[in-house]
Amino acid sequence: MSMEGKVAVITGAARGLGAAFAQELSGMGMAVVVCDVRDCDETAAAVKKSGGKALSSKVDVTSAESAQVMAAAAVKAFGRIDVLVNNAAMYGNLHNGRFTDLDEQEWDACMAVNVKGLWQCAKACVPSMREQGGGSVINISSLAAIFGMPNALHYATSKGAVIGFTRALARELGRDNIRVNAIAPSMVWTPGTREIMGNQVDRFAEVVRNGQTLRRNLETDDLVGTVAYLAGDMSKFVTGQTIMVDGGTVYL
Repeated sequence: MSMEGKVAVITGAARGLGAAFAQELSGMGMAVVVCDVRDCDETAAAVKKSGGKALSSKVDVTSAESAQVMAAAAVKAFGRIDVLVNNAAMYGNLHNGRFTDLDEQEWDACMAVNVKGLWQCAKACVPSMREQGGGSVINISSLAAIFGMPNALHYATSKGAVIGFTRALARELGRDNIRVNAIAPSMVWTPGTREIMGNQVDRFAEVVRNGQTLRRNLETDDLVGTVAYLAGDMSKFVTGQTIMVDGGTVYL
């Protein structure tokens, strides 16, 4: 699984899953560009402390200009982009409720980050992949889209769009030897999860756990292997797929 000399761009990498993905891909030998609307210096420092190469870059994924600046910085620092992990998303800071009560501005912001953000980052990073003859785009969807997450229609809808985006872009980029896949995890115990669930987090954890074939909650370490698989050559003939990492909640 060595990926020496290759470069991964990871959005939403200031904490949680994005930071864990950076550590995993760095451990495979990749240089990582860690991006977020928040400061990513801590994530980059942790990668470097482990012996890896990292660049911290601020990015607003909803902005074409910001995404282009981020991609240019990645190429300037490391010469190429091989993998894009579209992980940035509105989640922990969303307000849940009945669909009639959701805030319209928050709905629009959720779609802008969770859907438009993928498009902007792909537009920025794919040209480098084309130049070197291939690459891998990994989009983070959610069980919420497949199962249907109640009281979070904005989030579930946005993550359903991620799957459609993945399938269409995979067909478009196949001629360039660029693979596009999605991962749909169940609830992961990140800071964002604890924020969105508040004082109901333990009850929600029990409900999720009891709906799975594997009766434990998903941890960050359970997900990084799937990202590593899709980033590397072991998945070189896999594209347009959505891989469920949900403990057997749904079977596709």
